[in-house]
Amino acid sequence: MLELIDVWKVYRTGSVEYPALRGVTLRIEDGEFVAVVGPSGSGKTTLLNLVGALDLPTKGDIVLNGTSYTSLGRSGLNELRRKELGFVFQTFNLLSHLTALENVELPLIAAGVPRSERRRRALEMLARLGMENKASKKPTELSGGEQQRVAIARALVNNPSVILADEPTGNLDSANAKNVVELLREINKREGKTILLVTHNLEIAEYADRIVRMRDGRVESEVRRN
Repeated sequence: MLELIDVWKVYRTGSVEYPALRGVTLRIEDGEFVAVVGPSGSGKTTLLNLVGALDLPTKGDIVLNGTSYTSLGRSGLNELRRKELGFVFQTFNLLSHLTALENVELPLIAAGVPRSERRRRALEMLARLGMENKASKKPTELSGGEQQRVAIARALVNNPSVILADEPTGNLDSANAKNVVELLREINKREGKTILLVTHNLEIAEYADRIVRMRDGRVESEVRRN
């Protein structure tokens, strides 16, 4: 359902070229949980940005549910992000002046969902993640683990095909990190969501169905765990 086909990403500074990805080919099946690991500079974040339609490959293509990224213009990529992709970040990326409920509503506002409907759906999603009693709290009133739960609720509220998680446990202590990755695993199993997770933490990667190890912009190895 998600395929990277000979994907290259080359950054240029003046006459100097820096290839961040060098011919990555990768297929992720519907409902699969894949963790991407590797040292700093291996291309993990670049890969996630490209799958997230935040940038386009220099060469090659990405195909999601039969749609080629390189065939889409800017508006088409924006639409794909809104409908098909949910994002979870290391730094939570919650707006500090909004409540948990209002943060979860944001993707629904972008999608043009009427106010009463988006409030109902956002409350329902918070409840599913055990955060209904925190709906009126602002991010500064929540723990790190609670903020990440709100961020996951926001990623799920539009019912995307794929969840992209960029070091989602990087700012959490070990207990909260375990809780968050177990929650992602539960979402993957219960709802069949495809998850692509980037992490430097091998203990976190162990929760995935498959671990893809990158080095120097290439896929070095793949290990299937389940």
